[in-house]
Amino acid sequence: MVSACFLFSLMAASVQAALKVEPAMPAPVTSFIRVSINLLVLWGPLFSPGRLKMLFGDGRVSLWLRGLFGGTALMLSFSAIQRIGIGESAFIQSSNSVFIALLAPWVLGQRNTWAAWLAIAGAMAGLWLLLDPRLGHADALGRWMALAAGWFTALAYLMVARSGRGNRPETVVFYFCLVALLLHLIYFAVVGWYWPVQRETWAFLLMAGLSASAAQHALTRAYQLAPAALNAAVNYLYPVFGLMWSVSLFGMTPTLPALAGCALILVCGVLLPFLRVGKAARSDLAP
Repeated sequence: MVSACFLFSLMAASVQAALKVEPAMPAPVTSFIRVSINLLVLWGPLFSPGRLKMLFGDGRVSLWLRGLFGGTALMLSFSAIQRIGIGESAFIQSSNSVFIALLAPWVLGQRNTWAAWLAIAGAMAGLWLLLDPRLGHADALGRWMALAAGWFTALAYLMVARSGRGNRPETVVFYFCLVALLLHLIYFAVVGWYWPVQRETWAFLLMAGLSASAAQHALTRAYQLAPAALNAAVNYLYPVFGLMWSVSLFGMTPTLPALAGCALILVCGVLLPFLRVGKAARSDLAP
């Protein structure tokens, strides 16, 4: 999950860089190219025996819903990045961790331990410290897009967990790419298509697609192996990495509350889940 957070933040930073190179490019174009690259990575060894059958897996409903929710979240997320930037967008989208913790007992039948709730509460406090310096931002639509992306991301991650260990990570990612591709084609049929023209844009989008492909694999394995609530707590690393890219690449200056928020997230959202040991913790690993 830590690897997934870092790679997804690298994807988001690459998308913001691409949109800075070509500001007129609609955000769904970037998400479409990212999904297409992801699909090509899966499609590469398709001609090996049984590869296509493996990618379709058992075809359960949760796989298709993972694609629907994930594809919707992706389009909203990239649109939010275009409007408010990776920093604030990452902070707001991290609300998916709260949604996951609240829904996991009903959707997955996974009870949340006190440690999971403590990790999420502490990470939420850190998230507030990160977000507080940006409360004056005027783009309400961008914020609502980021919040909606967080909701659909939570639903998508829960569907990843429901897909079970019987489906390979490649299968889960394949359904995401397949359904997301269809959603984008519907969008372009209504709105029209924009083709990126700058080489730098293509370079950044290639980076976004490749990092996202690796991140999807890591994320799928995380939700197949560990309780959803604990993965949600570790997921708060995403805005921390987002802050790192905002500072190093986009000229943002972190405040002391922002740095304190990062520290709180690292302690509560990452260390506490890793410190959960013992028989009770091991028994929670069943999906």
